[in-house]
Amino acid sequence: MGLVKKSIRVSLFLFCGLFSVPGYAELVLGAPPRESVAKADALYDPIANFLTQVTGQRVTYRYVDNWLSYQSDILNGKYDIVFDGPAFIGWRMAKFGWTPLVKLPGNLSFVVIVGKSNTAVKSLKDLEGYSLCGFAPPNLATLTIQFEFTNPARQPHLTAVRTFGKAYHGVSSGRCVAAIMQAKLYRHINAKLHAARVIYHSQPLPNQAFSAGPRVPLAMRTQIAAALLSAQGNAATRKLRAEFKAGRFVPATAQEYAGLGRLLKDIWGFDLQTTSNP
Repeated sequence: MGLVKKSIRVSLFLFCGLFSVPGYAELVLGAPPRESVAKADALYDPIANFLTQVTGQRVTYRYVDNWLSYQSDILNGKYDIVFDGPAFIGWRMAKFGWTPLVKLPGNLSFVVIVGKSNTAVKSLKDLEGYSLCGFAPPNLATLTIQFEFTNPARQPHLTAVRTFGKAYHGVSSGRCVAAIMQAKLYRHINAKLHAARVIYHSQPLPNQAFSAGPRVPLAMRTQIAAALLSAQGNAATRKLRAEFKAGRFVPATAQEYAGLGRLLKDIWGFDLQTTSNP
C-alpha cells in the first residue's frame, strides 16, 4: 500500500511539471555572495534544476562574488527567484511586488554585548561614538542594530569582522567596546567563556526565505512554493538547509516580511522613497 501511495505522489508531481504554468523567459535564481562559486553552485544548482523540472521553464542560478554586484542586480531587477534575508525580501515586496514563498524555520534575533566588567555602558545610547564590532552592511545583524540609531552623527563606529566569534573576541580582548552577535550563538559562546553581557536584544525577525518577482506568474509562484515543501523539494534543498543547520522549509507569509525593507534605509539605492523601478 505504501508503494502505491508513493507512486501516486510521484505521478502527481510529474503531472504538475508537464502541465505547468507557461512562462515568458528564462527565470534567474539568485542569492547573496556568501560562498565561493564552487560552493554556491553546489548549493543552488540542484534547486535551479529542480525548479526547471517543476515549472517546465528553464531556471538558472546566477552567481555574484560581492555585495555591490548583488545589490546592483537587485536594484536592476536581474532576479526572478531569490533566497535571502528579510530586509531584502521586505524591500522587494514594497518596491516591486515580490512574494515570499517558503522560509527556513525559526526566527532571527540579535544581541549587542559588552565586556562583563563594563558597567559604564548600559544601553545602545551609551555606545554613541564608541567602537562596535560587527559584520559590514548590509548584513542583517548590523542593519538591525544600526536602525536603532536615528541620528547619523551619533552612532557607534563599526569595526568590521568576518565571524560572530571574532565579534565576541573583539569585546573580550578590548578591541571593541561592544559587539553585535546572533543571539543563539552568543549564548553558546558565553556559556563557555563568561566574558560578556547583553545590553540589547532585538525583536525576532522571520528567517531567510525564497521569494519570487513579478515575472513569475502568480500560479507559478504557488506551484514553486508547494514544490519546495514537497519531499522532492526537501531533497533538492538538502545542501542549502545543511549549510544553515535548518530543518525543512515552512510556508512564508507576506505579513511576516511587510515593512522590513526599512532596515535598508541607509544602504545606497534602497531608500523606498526615492528608488525608481528598473
